[in-house]
Amino acid sequence: METKEKNWKNPCQKAACCGSRVAQTATAASLAIVILGNVLYALTVKAFLMPAGLLTGGTTGIGLALNRAFGIPVSAFVLVFNVVMLLVGWSVLGRKFALTTVVSTFVYPIALGFFEQILGSTILTQDLFLSTVFSGLGIGASLGIVIRAGASTGGMDIPPLVLHHYFQIPVSVSMYVFDFCILLVQAVGNPPENVLYGLILVMVYTLVLDKLMLLGTTRTEVRIVSEHSQKIREAILAEMDRGVTMLSGETGYLKHQTQMIFSVISNRELPELEKLVHRIDPECFMVVNRVSEVSGRGFSMKKRYR
Repeated sequence: METKEKNWKNPCQKAACCGSRVAQTATAASLAIVILGNVLYALTVKAFLMPAGLLTGGTTGIGLALNRAFGIPVSAFVLVFNVVMLLVGWSVLGRKFALTTVVSTFVYPIALGFFEQILGSTILTQDLFLSTVFSGLGIGASLGIVIRAGASTGGMDIPPLVLHHYFQIPVSVSMYVFDFCILLVQAVGNPPENVLYGLILVMVYTLVLDKLMLLGTTRTEVRIVSEHSQKIREAILAEMDRGVTMLSGETGYLKHQTQMIFSVISNRELPELEKLVHRIDPECFMVVNRVSEVSGRGFSMKKRYR
């Protein structure tokens, strides 16, 4: 079958159409990622958190406390609470914020209810430590996936934002206060051992979330001081295809004018760079730092060749 390429009246019209398709693809991918993150969150809560009786913060923590006290289904409470918070966020923070939260508002409680029906009373492990570790890994990974997709998990994420909007209270402060109060309420009537494991759970998922947020964005910064700076500069440009910046400086003791080579490379390129530099000047002074994020030509943008 033959197909004809559409005739565009001007290049701008074609570029606009292509850009629209790319944007739609990116939106669909982000939506799928947010759904995946919420499903993973629900599975972790049902498979590890609930059977072990662990303590946690956020909306799930409130739902667990009410479930243990009054038998209210966690998924039903989370759904109602999330919808209420969504409406509050919409009225206070605006439509744009609400749109980034609406998927999590419904997908997480629906997925949790689904897993409650499918898994029932299934218990994967009786080991409290294993349940704590896997709960932390799952919650941290799921939250990281959702946040990296540019969305919000909703629920108890919204009250701190509302307080900041009206009273300028730092979001981090109010969030920690809310989580502490939720953990404190759950601690009443729970064995001290579960409370201690709950604290470990919070630390684990916080560490996993932090690591996931930086995953794939860290780079290595290198600063080199050498008498053969020009040769090193040319070698990096030619052999590694990495950009360099020459910084003028002065030695502290003899006050000689010198040049420092500044370059940012991927983490895997560091051994190659070290071999290259030491081959030219084994006595050079080199400082290596890990940076959390780099943007610009060659990293967040494609390289430009002349």
